[in-house]
Amino acid sequence: MEIKAPRGTYDILPADANRWQHLEQVIKQTAEAFGYQEVRMPLFEHTELFQRGVGETTDIVTKEMYTFTDKSKRSLTLRPEGTASCVRSIIEHKLTGGTLPIKWYYAGPMFRYDRPQAGRYRQFHQFGVEAFGSNNPHLDAEVIMLLVEILHNLGLHEYELHLNTVGCPVCRQEYRTRLINYIAPLQDQLCDDCKVRYRQNPLRVLDCKIDSCRRAIAGCPSIADSLCDDCRKHYAEVKQTLTDNDIAYVQDDNLVRGLDYYTNTAFEIHIPGIGAQSAVGGGGRYNGLVKECGGPDLPGVGFALGLERLLLALEGLPADVHHAPLDVFVAIMDHQYEKQGFKILKRLRRAGIRADRDYNDRSSKAQMKYANKLGARLVVMLGQDEIEKGYCTVRNMETGEQFKLDDDDELVENIKKLVL
Repeated sequence: MEIKAPRGTYDILPADANRWQHLEQVIKQTAEAFGYQEVRMPLFEHTELFQRGVGETTDIVTKEMYTFTDKSKRSLTLRPEGTASCVRSIIEHKLTGGTLPIKWYYAGPMFRYDRPQAGRYRQFHQFGVEAFGSNNPHLDAEVIMLLVEILHNLGLHEYELHLNTVGCPVCRQEYRTRLINYIAPLQDQLCDDCKVRYRQNPLRVLDCKIDSCRRAIAGCPSIADSLCDDCRKHYAEVKQTLTDNDIAYVQDDNLVRGLDYYTNTAFEIHIPGIGAQSAVGGGGRYNGLVKECGGPDLPGVGFALGLERLLLALEGLPADVHHAPLDVFVAIMDHQYEKQGFKILKRLRRAGIRADRDYNDRSSKAQMKYANKLGARLVVMLGQDEIEKGYCTVRNMETGEQFKLDDDDELVENIKKLVL
């Protein structure tokens, strides 16, 4: 018998390893510039975690998981995704009562029994970020901005951001009823999988990639008409923040993602030229997941990128990656200055300066304490006087020295000299 790697797996030989190292370094550096910290989790978990966390009716749980029974008769599963493991970790280590939000990133192999094709394997690699502890729509926007910044730093400028909201459990129930009524007379046009989805979770029909199903639901109702006031406001703020930061998106009413835990914002990144399935990653908000897995009612938002899919989209990678530390906290003293604060954050991060901000409505004094906990070397303060007169107040957190810098084209370079 000729021994080969199992179907759907492959070796990364030395000739390709430098491409992987570069990709991972750029992605991790970008995440750290946004204030995220690395977490590493087991390759396998108790099967129940994914049944509860991912959803018992999802394709992942019903068809794709690698599940086995160990010698103690416990059902274990090789992780098919990373979010559920992150949730289990913060609950197990009792991190929900600490400083919020928790901002994590992870990278590593995942496992799904799927049909192998270009850029898709049964053992594949994902990079993901998760932010727990804030329902602020600006955090949704920042997570999307991080994903876009990763593409920018990799030199990938031809992409399409698909955006939607799936609402909350309350307004989604109203939409579910409308969708069931619409699809009922069309069931004979659905594929066999979607006939099952229609009975168990009809929103999953919207996620089907088969042409006959997409034609059948082409005129289905939009969830936008069923949103409650809170969900409508949340989504409007996400979209406005993206627009304010020059991030274009496509409104995709059929985007629901393939996992049951999503609420509110959902998004995907598509890159042309990598095959029929052009999505390289996606994510969204999952406000009920921590509670579903046995923890407190803690909101969350995040995304995952398929690294094999990203490598397909990349033609060549430079040899060196410059690593830069995080050093600046931007303290936005009033909500009306969110737009200006985000623009400064964007400029700092694009220059390779690690920067972060508050998302939990802390007071000015509390923001300074939060910046100190994060270990920020400098705090850039934006209040009414700064905005009206066109400058930033900067505090050196080590010496306590406070001074002014003009908010002009030289601002980032002046800060860079102080921290790098």
